[in-house]
Amino acid sequence: MPDIPYQSPTDRVQSWLEDSTLHIRFNNPARHNALSVDMWEAVPLLLARAEADDRVRLVVFSGAGEKAFVSGADISQFEDMRAAREAVTRYEQMAETALMGILDFSKPTLSCIRGFCIGGGVNVAISCDIRIASTDSVFSIPAARLGLGYRYSAMKNLVDLVGPGAAKDLFFTARKVDAQEAKSIGLVSRVCEPSQLPALLAEYTTAMADNAPLTIRAGKAIMAQVLRPSPELDMALCQQLIRGCFDSADYAEGRKAFMEKRKPVFTGR
Repeated sequence: MPDIPYQSPTDRVQSWLEDSTLHIRFNNPARHNALSVDMWEAVPLLLARAEADDRVRLVVFSGAGEKAFVSGADISQFEDMRAAREAVTRYEQMAETALMGILDFSKPTLSCIRGFCIGGGVNVAISCDIRIASTDSVFSIPAARLGLGYRYSAMKNLVDLVGPGAAKDLFFTARKVDAQEAKSIGLVSRVCEPSQLPALLAEYTTAMADNAPLTIRAGKAIMAQVLRPSPELDMALCQQLIRGCFDSADYAEGRKAFMEKRKPVFTGR
């Protein structure tokens, strides 16, 4: 097996191989690990290397520090990257590429969550196969407070994971839930005290190192087939509805209010 380097293309994503586990850590602690453009772009590159590396049996995503896994989008780039129509399209494609890369990765993936897991952080987490969290974690999907469109793939991942009832509760209210409620609705698999999170993670890294990789990969591929959408899906309608959100005055107001740290006033237009 040739040496496959795991040097991340950006300092805001750290990556290293530990035995049979590739660790990908979001490293933007000054902004609670909010996802910047270079962070989104780093993920597919690292996963492509891991896909070709027989040493890798598990990929673990985490956040630097103790306050956040991922707190959403990096608001320092929010205006530039998501204001203009063309920029919205590019940003959404970039995020979609990263998230679908996680979802379609043939080997197991795990999100190890501590602290804030908000917006894009939830999208990263639900794209993974397994989610574990510390008791001080907080989860929220704030799209309805920002007026932005929520991609079909992200919505499907959410509904497939927690069911339509819990998905509607989280999405319509944009409320925050703690780790115990997240576990009760199936958003995360297991919860532990912060001091026990490394030990809980070690359970998974050890299991993936010990268990048969071909069996696991076959099982993951078959489960993906079980969850495939209906051939009657109207993807064009989904895209039209999402575009309508991003083209609206409400989205402009949501973005502006978010940056000004005030409550938005939506008009439905």
